[in-house]
Parts: sequence; structure tokens; C-alpha cells
Amino acid sequence: MCGRYVSVARLKELQEHYEAAGAGDGVELAPSHNVAPTNKIYAVLQRGQADGDAAQRQVRAVRWGLVPAWWKPGIDPRTSKQKTMPTLHNARADKVTAAPSWRGPFAKRRAIIPAAGYYEWLPTQDGEGKPFKQPYYIHPASGLLSFAGLYELWADPAKDSGDPDRWLWSAAIITHHATWLAGVMNDRTPVILPADRIGAWLDPELTDKHAALDLITGIEHEPLQVRAVSTAVNKTGRGGSRGPELIEPIDQHGDQPLQLAPA
Repeated sequence: MCGRYVSVARLKELQEHYEAAGAGDGVELAPSHNVAPTNKIYAVLQRGQADGDAAQRQVRAVRWGLVPAWWKPGIDPRTSKQKTMPTLHNARADKVTAAPSWRGPFAKRRAIIPAAGYYEWLPTQDGEGKPFKQPYYIHPASGLLSFAGLYELWADPAKDSGDPDRWLWSAAIITHHATWLAGVMNDRTPVILPADRIGAWLDPELTDKHAALDLITGIEHEPLQVRAVSTAVNKTGRGGSRGPELIEPIDQHGDQPLQLAPA
């Protein structure tokens, strides 16, 4: 899975990198070396400003944790408590065409989630033999990772139809089965799209599910780098760090090569 990643590129950098000339929402997010579910993140997508408008590539801030368009707030009859807003931050590649939460977005609301790198955890033991999970930072030698993602718009029924804040934009990162060393750390890993597949992936006119699935399979990955980092990354929210010290190597080995198997 992908439950934590690094996002440090500025809005203008992303607009230039992905050739996103659309207006987007203009929101500038602070760099973070510890992005977690429910945080605001950047998503690259292709969409018209209004119905009937030509689709334009844009970068906008969205919630990490997709909220299905059909989700309804209120009291859960099973618990008699207020429902919690969904936090669907990962979508399995083998279920995106059929699962109710994913099949609509997969058909025509696909996105790219840009990242400098991401974290995985390897179960191990400390010097006293106590089990713990060692975090590792996985990143390219240079440039950005383009995670395949999905986005959705959810209308808040408590707000008027003319309220600009009525619509919640949210997104999820697609994962597939992990192999080799990545599979030892986690059985799921994010789908990383090469540059030559991004245009087709973002195209909302591509609605054939088999053609869309082809774009996230058979990917020959460039080698990545992996390093052990501090467990300080485990802490999010109040008191947690989002600074660059989180990706500093903690041993003399530094970066080691990591080759992902074809997706």
C-alpha cells in the first residue's frame, strides 16, 4: 500500500512539469516530507471548467482519501453513531473496474498524484530482540514519481447548490501487487506511471476499462533508491514532523538500488 509519501514540489513546478495550463484552484500547499491520509495533496487531472468545456490539464489541491459520490452522511443504523467520512486512500488495481467506490472514477476521473518519494516499513527487531517496523524511504535518483490515481467529487448535502464550498474533491492512489524487496516490506506498492502513459491516463475521453487497465500494467520501471530512515516518520498530526530530516539516512549504507518488478 501507500500510506505515507513526500510532496515538496511547488504548484508552479508541477504545472510546468506536467504541462498543466488549466486554471485548477490555485491553492499552494506547503511542502511536506510526511503526507498522510486526509491531508490535502496535489492531483493532476484533466477536466473542463464547466459542462461542455474542453478538458484542460490542471493541478489542484484535493483530500487524500476518496469520498464516493454516493456516500451519505448521517447516523449509522448499525452503531447509532454519526458516520465517519470515508478515507479510501488506496485503490487496488485488481478491483478498480468493479468495486462501487472505484469503477466510476476509473472510467473517467483518473489522476496523477506527484511525489518525491514514499515510505514503506520492514518488520524487524531492535538490539534487544523486540519487534518493530523499520521505515524506509523509496525515491527516484532524480525527478518525480507519478502515482496513478483516481479522483472524485462529493456534494455536501448540508450546503446550498450555489455554495462554492459544496463540492469536496478527493483522491486515492492505485496500488498493485508488490514483488521482490518491495514485497517483503508490503504486499502492495503504488502504481508508478512512466511519462509516455500519462497523457492517455488523464484523458477523460478514454472510458474503455480494458484500455485504461492496459495503461497500469506491463510497466517496466526505472530503478529506484531506498534508504533506512528514522522512526520519527511514524508520528503524524500534532507533534509530528514534516521536515526534510525525516528522509535523512540513519546508517552508513545510505541509498541502495531497488528494482521494482514489471507492474
